[in-house]
Formats: sequence, C-alpha cells, structure tokens
Amino acid sequence: MTLAYWCVLAAIFLPYLNTALAKFQGGFGPKQNHNPREFLETLEGSRKRAHWAQQNGFEVTPAFAAAVIIAHLAQTAPQPTIDGIALAFVVSRIMFTVCYIADWASARTLVWAFGMGCIVALFVGVGA
Repeated sequence: MTLAYWCVLAAIFLPYLNTALAKFQGGFGPKQNHNPREFLETLEGSRKRAHWAQQNGFEVTPAFAAAVIIAHLAQTAPQPTIDGIALAFVVSRIMFTVCYIADWASARTLVWAFGMGCIVALFVGVGA
C-alpha cells in the first residue's frame, strides 16, 4: 500500500470526525439518535458549520479517491510525488474543517481551492 492509498482511507474517515464535533458538542444523545439528520439540521454556529464540513467531505472524497487510483494506474507522476500530493490533500481537508468551524470563509475557500488543485494534479500529473 502506498501512502497515497492510506490517504484515501484517511479522507474517507475525516468527515466522521466532523460528525462527532457537530453531534457530541451539540447535545446529541439517545433520544436524538432516532432522527440524527433532523437533529443536525437544528444545530447552530460552529456545530452547524462542522456538519456542513462533514457534508463537503463526503462530496469531495470520491473525486479524491478516483484521482489517486488514476494517478497510480496512469503513473501521472513519480510515486513520491503522488504520495506528497495525496498527503497535501488530506492536510488541506483538515485545514478546511478548521476554517469552516472557525467561520473563516475566505481562508476556507482558498484551502478548498488548494485541495481541488491537488485532485487535478493527481489526474493530470505534475511532471516526471
């Protein structure tokens, strides 16, 4: 397994950390577990933004996973470069979450754009 493949696994689980932040700092309990999506829609402030970061993570992860697989199969770059770009993507997702929860909208957009750039770089390569 390459580091890039491990990064896919990390990206798959990162949104669940946001879920934990949203739910368990927002008063989630056994009663709310009957309708967790309904509960998440009632949150406000940073807990609501953690939920939105979770949703964004679920939206972008399939593209990242595809990009890593394609980069491996097509050898769009040397393996250490693919690994580095994949790791940069995971770091960008962590930074994205921090920016989203803190309500740093402009910084969040820049970090999101960087992460999307990582996906593009994996697809097209960055040189050998």
